[in-house]
Parts: sequence; C-alpha cells; structure tokens
Amino acid sequence: MKTVTILITSLMLATSYFYVTPLSDQKESKALEQFDNNTISIEPDTNVIKVALLLDTSNSMDGLIDQAKSQLWELVNELSYAKCKHESKPSLQIALYEYGNDRLNAREGFIRQVNAFSNDLDEISKNLFGLTTNGGNEYCGKVIQVSLDQLDWGADKNDLNLIFIAGNEPFDQGPVRYQDASLNACEKDVTINTIFCGNYNTGAQTHWKDGAESAKGTYIAINHDKRTVHVPSPYDQAILEKNKALNNTYIGYGRLAEDKMALQIQQDANANEYGQANAVKRAVSKSSHFYKNSSWDLVDAEKEADFSYEELDDNDLPNELKGKSTSEIKAYIATKRKEREKIQKEIAQLNSKRIAYVAEQTKKDDNQLRNAMVEAIKTQAKKKNYTWE
Repeated sequence: MKTVTILITSLMLATSYFYVTPLSDQKESKALEQFDNNTISIEPDTNVIKVALLLDTSNSMDGLIDQAKSQLWELVNELSYAKCKHESKPSLQIALYEYGNDRLNAREGFIRQVNAFSNDLDEISKNLFGLTTNGGNEYCGKVIQVSLDQLDWGADKNDLNLIFIAGNEPFDQGPVRYQDASLNACEKDVTINTIFCGNYNTGAQTHWKDGAESAKGTYIAINHDKRTVHVPSPYDQAILEKNKALNNTYIGYGRLAEDKMALQIQQDANANEYGQANAVKRAVSKSSHFYKNSSWDLVDAEKEADFSYEELDDNDLPNELKGKSTSEIKAYIATKRKEREKIQKEIAQLNSKRIAYVAEQTKKDDNQLRNAMVEAIKTQAKKKNYTWE
C-alpha cells in the first residue's frame, strides 16, 4: 500500500481570500495575477487558522481522498464556530498539496503544490475534486519541508498553524529526515499532526507517532477505506432550498464573474455527489463568515476597505446594473445584502436543529478522518486561547 498524506494548513479553506477587488483596470489586473498565482491578501489584524492539506495521491489512497472530498465542508463548518481570545472570529486558509504520484516531477520529490493558502473555498473544492491517484514514492519528511518552505506561515503568535499528514508507509522514507522537518516546523510555530491509515501499533512502529510528538502534534490511526457516513435530517431539504436562494444574491462583476459563478454551481454539484446531506453541509459553509467572494461579487466587495463606487467601470457591471447611477447601484447592493443576511440567518437556525438531530443518530466511530482532525484542532487551539461556540 502507498503512503497517504494530508497536510492541512489551512483548512476550509481554508482561509482569508486572496483576491483583490477589481474596481479598475489596474486593480482587476492585480486580482487576476493573484488568482493565477494562488496568493492571498489578509487584513493585518485578523487572526487566521491555517490548515495545510497534503494528500498522497498514490494508488491505494482513493479511500482517503474520497473522505477528504466528502468531509471538507463539515470541517469548514466546525472551524467556523471558533473564536479568538478577544471573541472575534478568525479567518480560515487552506493549502493543498499532492505527492507520491508517478505523474508528478521526480526531481521535485513527486510533490506538487495544488494551491497555496487560500480562503477561496470553491477553488479549494475544485482542486480537491480534480485529484486522481497513481503509483509513486511517498516522502513524508520531504513534503512537510516543502510546505514549510513554500507557504506563508506568517509570524503572528495568535494564528493557529497546522499540518495534517496521513499515510500508511513508513514515516522515515525519502531524502529529508522527518526529525529535521519537525524541528523546522517548531521554529515556525507550526504543529504537525499525523494520521496513519491502518493499525495504531503499526503506525507507531513506523514512526508516525514520533512524527507527531516531535512537532507537538497528535497521532491518530484511522481506517481510510471506511465510507463516510452522512446522516440525513428532516431539515435538509429546507436548507438546500435556502442555498438556491442564497446563490441568487450574488452580483457578479469583472472578468472573474462568469467563471466564478459557474464554479460556485459546480461545487454545489460536486458536494451533492456524496449525497444530499453532504450538499447541506456545503450550504451551511456558504452561509458562514468563511465564505467570501469579494473578487467577483459586489455584495462582498463593498465591505472591502479599498472599495470605491467611483472606480466601478460600467463594462464590469452585470446587465441589470449597466447605465445605473451610483445611488441606484448602492440601493441594489443593499437589497441583495439584506436578502443574503436573512437567508444566512435562516440557514443557521435550520442548521442548529439539524446538528441536534444528527448528533442523536451518529455513531462515535463514524467519519474518522473528520473526527480526528477536529479533535486535534480543538486540542491545539486551546493552547492559543481559541474557544468554540
């Protein structure tokens, strides 16, 4: 069997959004450049939960990747309930790597950065669903070190920086010693959590336990081939109907708008591939503060500090706003914002009832990957005075 690795720096994405509002040709050019390079822009006073997902895409890892695809939104939802010590809500960034795949560059250690830290949850979902497996060599120490070198971990001690690496091959394979990578992680205030796909004792004997403990993380063993359990609830259909209404509150503008609106719908469909209950979890994520689209949506863009109605180009506006006065555009955006906030509140209320119902129906060993991640994140978050609602 091949190695499985999940590096979560994120997570669910996750994640301040890396787009700058394209209010003029110059700003739009900058937004497109950032879009292409998977970079991000973060408010300086915003605390961040950074989760880096590093997935081994070798042949035996189909089950793990399926779990990651099907549990992305539930993990995002759990993180959305976090609060910093001063009671403000942090942002979320997720980075994604794949490694251990023969199709990847051997000279680079069979490692590819799929996306750098980002809060564009739709883009992260698209990239995750685009992963395919193939045989290869899996080097845990190497991929950890690459993520430490390539990603912007920042220097704010209030940020929560996490790596999750999962697999089933010996942890000490490859050209980089995991002990050295762990030392570098500690220097950057990054915690490494290891998830062994198999027997607990086998993972401990092949250094997965030491790999976590050497970087102040948590070691967990899971059955990666166990199918994710999504429990339906009586509130699901109502939430999905609200999600359709939520999509109608977006006002696309600029060059990114058409593609990003299509991407939003496509990721709704991808979530639904794993069942209606999973689609519901995505809808809940879309109603949270993590889901921002200021690079192409006027409702979100208007909240940005550098937004200016005077810089709006009529050519960038949707048909319903072309030729309108500033006051008319403001009124239209205000209407859509009020509508969106109402829908988000309704989804939150329905979700509270859904959570209570699902808790009664869920077995403790269901959804092992998600449970392992959430437990580790909450344990490590307490050390930095994060709390959960």
